[in-house]
This record gives sequence, structure tokens and C-alpha cells, in this order.
Amino acid sequence: MTVEVMDVSTTETKEKDTEEEVEKKDEVTVITEDIKEQIKLVERSVASKEPRFILRVLRALPATRRKLTNPLVLRKLITHYYARPENRNERELLISFLDEPMDAESSDGVPAEKPAAGEKGRGTARSQPALLLETDVYLHLLVLLTLLDAKKYPEALKCSELLMVKVCAKPRRSLDLLAARCVYYHSRTHELAGSLHSIRGLLHQRLSAAILRKDFEGQAVLINCLVRNYLHYNHYDQAHKLIAKIEFPQQANNNEVARFHYYTGRIAAVRLEYSNAHTQLQLALRKAPTQHAALGFTQAVQKLSVVVQLLLGEIPDRQVFRGAGLRMALAPYLQLTQAVRLGNLQRFQKVLDTHRAKFQDDHTLMLIVRLRHNVIKTGLRTVSLSYSKIPLEDVAAKLALDSREDAEFIVAKAIRDGVIEAVIDHEAGYMQSKETVDVYCTREPQGVYHQRIAFCLDIHNQSVKAMRYPPKSYNKDLESAEERREREQQDLELAKEMAEEEDDGYP
Repeated sequence: MTVEVMDVSTTETKEKDTEEEVEKKDEVTVITEDIKEQIKLVERSVASKEPRFILRVLRALPATRRKLTNPLVLRKLITHYYARPENRNERELLISFLDEPMDAESSDGVPAEKPAAGEKGRGTARSQPALLLETDVYLHLLVLLTLLDAKKYPEALKCSELLMVKVCAKPRRSLDLLAARCVYYHSRTHELAGSLHSIRGLLHQRLSAAILRKDFEGQAVLINCLVRNYLHYNHYDQAHKLIAKIEFPQQANNNEVARFHYYTGRIAAVRLEYSNAHTQLQLALRKAPTQHAALGFTQAVQKLSVVVQLLLGEIPDRQVFRGAGLRMALAPYLQLTQAVRLGNLQRFQKVLDTHRAKFQDDHTLMLIVRLRHNVIKTGLRTVSLSYSKIPLEDVAAKLALDSREDAEFIVAKAIRDGVIEAVIDHEAGYMQSKETVDVYCTREPQGVYHQRIAFCLDIHNQSVKAMRYPPKSYNKDLESAEERREREQQDLELAKEMAEEEDDGYP
């Protein structure tokens, strides 16, 4: 009896292992077939000269990237599409970037190590159609993304350099969208590897070529890559000159437009143009994908926007700090806002010292240091409203200043800037506040109302420019039932892809 029980348990274990292997193989097969469908869209785009099919493939690229966890998927794809003898060197090169050598057979029955051995192998290789450049670039890009996800930056650098050689060798119109995405990941690879300065010349050359060829998508990506390159090394003047002398293409997709507005707002904030910076950051938030799809970008924009609002003398709405996925990321900025709102200089300094490393990583430390004057002004305004007459020694004590002379200088500057309505008696050593003036007797409400109207009109203009119309909307009566069904199916797939769209690049 015991032997029978052991046999039964051993059989059950083998069956479970077999089922797991079958499920794993089925998962690899499903992912492989899905990527083959994407490649068919690439080939269809080249044949029909319609870039919208490649655009659909690129929109689905983040989802495809998440599926490339098993290296067997890319091995099967590379073996299948590089089966011809003239592609053998390229096949071996791409496979060398993957983790393990492929021991299994390829999807068409040809061994991986000897795809052209024997009559059957030669026949299969000859029956395989010629490899399109766009397909080659797409598969090479998938290999690069796999290396980036595995954090193999030296191998990713080599793979990226080889990919750029392919892209730059034959500038074709059907390759523009893929080339733009390859340039973005080329820049991202060098940034992660710490050699971002080395590709600045290449980016300038590519930008000149893209402008001459009217490659709008390439222009948008290259402008953002160059601005990011300058900002990475704190070259704000050069980044400002680039933005001032070049025109960003209006035909660019929303992700690139959002990045451009973010970089422009960041540059404007450093240049003390806080109103312009706030406007650009609001445009970046409107153009960005959903919060769940681009959470990192949304967090970066909100952090900078909070600091810019504080520099403008405004207090951000509390709902900003309670947004989905923003509560933990904006916690230091909430403490900073509370310190500025209360005008408590000691609390502000404590928050700054506690989260200095965090602010440094977020590239907001330079702006936050400037907030010290705003904290002092806020505290001084509170003092002027609370006391009609107060000695300067008490002002220095309440604002945590070093001496009476410092308090006198700060109060004088606040009076000159119009922060408070008061006078200083230098001989007696006190500050006397004036009566509060009705703000509605001034032009300030008119200026605020004009600012809101301009903001609403700008939103309307941006919305009109962003309107999209379905293809073939002008000849619906002339299309057949089959064409109508195909168009509706494409519209449903496009809507689903746009709902799942995700921007995986860091702002």
C-alpha cells in the first residue's frame, strides 16, 4: 500500500510540474503572438504609408515592455525574423545581449545555433521574407528596453549605440516615429549611465536634420532631450537660449508637449519669472496623462508648482496634497507650506534641514532657499496687522532675527515693496502701522479678474487645438459595410490603447 501511495503522490507532482510548464509555455506563446501582431502593424504602416499604425504600436510600447520578463520571448522573435542567412550576424549580436543562450528550437522548427544547416533550414530561411528596417529597429528597441529594465547599463550603452547607427544610416519617412522614440531611449540610457554630456553634439545634429526634413515628432523629442541635457548639468542659461531661439512644433503629441511645458516652467522659476513658471506648470498638468499612468511626472510637476506658488505669495490648495498618489510624495512640501503660511522662520529652517536631501533630489532646493524672505514677509505682515505700534526689538524677537538693525532693514524694505503699510520712527525705535485700506478701492481686483479671464481663454484655445477627428469622417456614406466594421474596430482598439496609455519616461 505504501508503494502505491508514493507512486500516486509522485504522479501528482509530475502532473503539477507539467501543468506549470504548459502554462509558462502558453504565456510565452501569447506574448510572442501579441508582439508579432504589433510587428504586423509596423509592416502595414510601411506598406500603406500610414504612420497611425506605428503610432498605435508606440502607444502600446509601455504595456509591451512590461511583458518582456521572460528572455525566451525575445529569443523566439529574433530567431524568427532574422532567419535569413544575411541576417545571421545581426541575430547573433542581438541574442548576445540576452541573459541566457537559447537551447530550445525556434518557432519555425529551425535550431537557434544553426538556423541555416541542412536543406530544411535553408528552405525555411529562404521562405522568410526580407526583414524591414522598421521591424529591425523595433526589435532592437525591445532588446534595449529589456537591458534598461535589468539595469545592465554598459550593455545597454553598446546596444543603444548600435541602434542609433541603424536609425541614422537610412533616414526614411516611415521610420520617423520609431527614430524619435529610439533617440529618447538613447538619451535616457546615457543619463542612467552618467554620460549624458557625450551625446549633446549628436542631439544637435539630429535636431538640425529633423527641422530640415519637417519631422515634427523628432523635433519635439530632440528639443526635450537637449533641454533635459542642459538642466541635468544646471546649464539654465543655455537651456533658456535654446527655448527662446527655437519653435516647438504644434503637431507634437501631448506627452512631449507636457514635458516641454515642465522644462520651460522650471527654467522660468530659476530666472525669477514666477508667473510665467506657474502658467507653464499648469499647462504641463493639463497636457499630462492620467495620474495613474504618469504618476512620477505628476509628482514632479506638483512639487515644483507648490514651491512656485509659495514664491508668488500664494498658498496652494490643501486638496493638492491629498491627491491620489501624492500624499506621501508631497508630505515635506506640506510642512513647508505650513511654515510659510504661519511665517514661522524657525519652523521653516527646521523643515529645510530635515528634508534637504529630498529637496536636492527634486531639484527644488535652490528655489526653496529663496522662500526665507517670503517667510519673513509673512511674519512681518502678521505682526503689522496685530500691533498698531511695536518696538523693533520685539519685531526681531518675533521673527527670530539676529539684531534690531536687521529688523529695521527688513521692515524698511517691506514698506518700500508695499508688503505692509507702516512707518518707522528711527529715533524712538518702533514701527507704527497705518490704517487698513479697502482693497476694493484699488485696481487689484481688476488685475486678478483679468488674470482669470486670460487663463480661461488660454484653456479654450488649447482645447480647440487639441481636438481630434476620426479618419475618413468625410466619406462615411461611400464606405462599404466591411470598411465601416474595420474602422469601428480600429476606433475601439485606439480608444482602449489611449485609456491604457502610460508614459514611462522620467520627467
